Amino acid sequence: MSVDVIPGLEGIAIAESGVSFVDGQAGRLEYRGIDVALLAEHSTFEETSYLLLYGKLPTSDQLAEFRASINAASPLKFRIVDLMKCLPETGHPMDALQATVAAIGMFYPNRHDLDEEARNIACRKLIAKTTSVVASFQRLRRGDEYIAPRKDLSLIGNFLYMINGEDPDPDHERILNVCLILHADHTMNASTFSGRVVASTGADPCTVVSSALGALSGPLHGGANEDVMALLDTIGSVENARPYVENMIAKKIKIPGFGHRVYKTMDPRATILKKYAESLIKHTDKPHFQIALEIEKVVAEHYAEKGIWPNVDFFSGIVYSELGIPRDCFTPVFGMSRVSGWLAHWLEQVQGNRIFRPTQKYVGGHQQPYIALDKR
Repeated sequence: MSVDVIPGLEGIAIAESGVSFVDGQAGRLEYRGIDVALLAEHSTFEETSYLLLYGKLPTSDQLAEFRASINAASPLKFRIVDLMKCLPETGHPMDALQATVAAIGMFYPNRHDLDEEARNIACRKLIAKTTSVVASFQRLRRGDEYIAPRKDLSLIGNFLYMINGEDPDPDHERILNVCLILHADHTMNASTFSGRVVASTGADPCTVVSSALGALSGPLHGGANEDVMALLDTIGSVENARPYVENMIAKKIKIPGFGHRVYKTMDPRATILKKYAESLIKHTDKPHFQIALEIEKVVAEHYAEKGIWPNVDFFSGIVYSELGIPRDCFTPVFGMSRVSGWLAHWLEQVQGNRIFRPTQKYVGGHQQPYIALDKR
């Protein structure tokens, strides 16, 4: 039987979904039909998470109840904190996040075959606890004690408070809300697909999120913003940007933060983050943003006609850096924002589920003899 192989499943629809929509030619991203730019301007991460999970914007009472349930679920059990203390402080925070999320599932033994109410509770707990894990590991690995979240702060406010032990800066809290909204979902990307495959087996939501985090940890998916910052550091000045990037282009070296499998114009998320990077950089003498603008200009001269433009990773690292987030925490922050999207896809997958079982094109031999060990 002849079987066609589509590398990377490009162009293959593997599920119906109402969570998010991308128009790569127009550069448009929508969550549940609402333009992400509108959500970035008017919404909060908690409200956007509600939208992704339940398909509609909440009323004021629904949002208040949702926020209260997330806040109540934010503290970490002492055994989870103890487990995190045993992880090597030199380990990557993304590995710590994936391992800890998997471990959290062990504290909820009845996590399979959940009814609708239990699924809702699981979603809220995971959104809350993933955020607490990212913040807490950052404190623990530098030798500081775990700080419990406060009831008077939002999810993002608590994240900043749990890292620094200080009241969050309102401007920083608002900008981080925008960052998390922009990263919350992006149709059938590698991590979302991984999560849906695992969900199709009937696995519990902690395992689903942990598997998605594993996919996100790869440098071709979630780690590019770290590479962008490393590039900006290496270039060092605006004057060095053009010759350095043109040398990369001549040697056909991939420039981190550029190009996307879907977008053939500038990533709409990058457009929004560029604005916030510019506003934050006014308060510092770091040259990162100006170097980034020069790189963007040079790449456009060479690749604009090929549809290669900045993606979400190109400016997000600059924003995270100015918010005081350590570089190796960039991808975990990406992960804690994407949990809402992964769980929305999990809720879809368990409705009328069918386990994923693709085929393959076999290219090996047949009818091979078995050779005894002493004759090999």
